[in-house]
Amino acid sequence: MNRLKQYRRLLGHLRPYPRQVTFAYGSTLIAMGLNIIIPQILKQAIDQGVASGVVRALFISAGIILAIAVFRVIFAFAQRYFGEWLSYRVAYDLRNVLYDKLQRLPFAFHDRSQTGDLMSRATSDITETERFIGVGLMELTATLLLLLGIIVVMLIESAQLTLLALAPLPILLFVTIRFGRVVEPMFTKIQEQMGKLSTVMQESLTGIRVVKAFAREPYELEKFDLDNDEWFSRRFRVINVWANNWPFFTFLIAASVALLLWFGGPMALDNTITVGSLFAMISYVLMLNNPVQRLGFFVNLAATAVASSARVFEIIDTPDELADAPNAHVLDTVRGEVAFNNVSFAYREGRSTLRDISFTARPGEIVALMGPTGSGKSTITNLIPRFYDPTTGTVSIDGRDVREVAIKSLRQQIGIVLQDSFLFSTTIGQNIAYGRPDVTQTEIEAAATAARAHDFILTFPEGYETRVGERGVTLSGGQKQRIAIARALLLNPRILVLDDSTSSVDTETEHLIQQALDQLMEGRTTFVIAQRLLTLKNADQILVLDDGRIVQRGTHSQLLQQPGLYREIYDLQLKDQEEFTAEMGLRS
Repeated sequence: MNRLKQYRRLLGHLRPYPRQVTFAYGSTLIAMGLNIIIPQILKQAIDQGVASGVVRALFISAGIILAIAVFRVIFAFAQRYFGEWLSYRVAYDLRNVLYDKLQRLPFAFHDRSQTGDLMSRATSDITETERFIGVGLMELTATLLLLLGIIVVMLIESAQLTLLALAPLPILLFVTIRFGRVVEPMFTKIQEQMGKLSTVMQESLTGIRVVKAFAREPYELEKFDLDNDEWFSRRFRVINVWANNWPFFTFLIAASVALLLWFGGPMALDNTITVGSLFAMISYVLMLNNPVQRLGFFVNLAATAVASSARVFEIIDTPDELADAPNAHVLDTVRGEVAFNNVSFAYREGRSTLRDISFTARPGEIVALMGPTGSGKSTITNLIPRFYDPTTGTVSIDGRDVREVAIKSLRQQIGIVLQDSFLFSTTIGQNIAYGRPDVTQTEIEAAATAARAHDFILTFPEGYETRVGERGVTLSGGQKQRIAIARALLLNPRILVLDDSTSSVDTETEHLIQQALDQLMEGRTTFVIAQRLLTLKNADQILVLDDGRIVQRGTHSQLLQQPGLYREIYDLQLKDQEEFTAEMGLRS
């Protein structure tokens, strides 16, 4: 039943194109009907021409067959054209729906998914589906109708001989159905392995610098070979099943011809049937040879398609865990007050990342988050734009629960600059304007100037039209960071998240980035994640986290007056430096 539901769902993707479906299947039916007529014309040629010695009958039959050939060419073209059009159109639609769904699925889904597997579903699985839904399904339909048409015509010719000739047919149907049931789960395993193979390749190519830096090319090749070997072995098992069944299909057709000659020959000699009728019957049985052999192929194709489409529909049917509420409000104007009220959160059930977090950031304040790795700093900032929802408690902006706000309008009010800023493989100008693609070049340059990026951009021969390569590989870390700051500036958000934005650059670049950040933070509610206390000294409030809890809070001077984690980090990082600076100041 599940398999039938899959087929019905696939067929539903043909529904928007009734005209193309009508032309494709209409042409198929006409071409099939013309094929069935040909043995009848040959029968007339033998009985009324060869047997009777009437040459004119032969010429007429030849002319009719030639005319049929011309019409078959026309309808065969229409059949192929519209069949291919439907194949690629359905693939186009499916790929669009899948990609749209992947864009809307929450972070939690992408946390547990492999990029290579998702790419495999969007490419390989949809390709396998497109091979069946258009041409494959149409030819399968034509094959089944041709079988039915031939049986009907043969019964009209001679019911007795037809029953004898088609005695192997039930066996053929049984073997074909059994073949389909055997290969379908095998194809599911093949497509799953292709997803794993794509994941290995994607990870290796994305991390190619690390691979080469550690001279691990042989290891990566061995890892790929193992998964590739497994894919081949699964595919080869299908080949074995296919090879074992194909000759039997051919044998059954040969058996039908033998039965016709064995029983029909004496009947033709006794004039019970004409020689033309016997020839037509044999022609019909031989006509079944190609469709029957292709029937196995189409069953194979259908099994692959249903296995592949199941993987595509699995993503499309994934619940959107972070959908807009039915009466979600649009955030038009925002003051920038952010409040956490008894918030707890767990990425996985039973493993809490945040525990009972409560604080309020007033409009325009700078809130610094610090603590050891894994203490929950980034998780707090991920809850503000609603990348995740709290397990318990509420996150609110200007007193409104973010779960009651339209997600798009919420995120348009929040600018994010990450430690490892991602750039798309397009131009510098397009990367800066990513959040607001409708801005002018003047606005782009103004944002870049404020982010201290304009000068280095102009050093490139193509300026703002310079393409940055995959993930911005042609730029330095500091350059990428300043482009990311310009991108956030252009969005003009009321709330800003800076995730350790200066931790991986040199001192001079850090100074430039800090100047850009100072301008970016002006008048905005800002959350700063940083490991260096120098970055946090001017914060209006500092939240010190440990094991998912706020263990200290206050300003820099307040936290220095109390023992705890902040004072320990200060003693390690800044105490000696500040004492030295103060001493030098007194001497001067």
